[in-house]
Amino acid sequence: MPQVSIRVDDQLKDQAEQLFAQLGINMSTALTMFLRQAVREGGIPFTITTKTDPFYTPANLAHIERSIRQLEAGQTVTRSIDELERMADA
Repeated sequence: MPQVSIRVDDQLKDQAEQLFAQLGINMSTALTMFLRQAVREGGIPFTITTKTDPFYTPANLAHIERSIRQLEAGQTVTRSIDELERMADA
């Protein structure tokens, strides 16, 4: 069976090996799974995009930071489900 060599950042390799160990597989098995799935799907088996997650918009991050400060200051805020839905639509 032929071998494939790749160059990967040390930290990324270590993180991947730790993840795969938790899943009960090794790096070779994980890469083989990726290659089989790519062939099966006829392309990369996940979405590749330049779009960012809308959760991380500056407005949402600012809201989260305000909420954390309120929580740390002991200022809890109670909202109804209707209020939360209106906030989500904004």
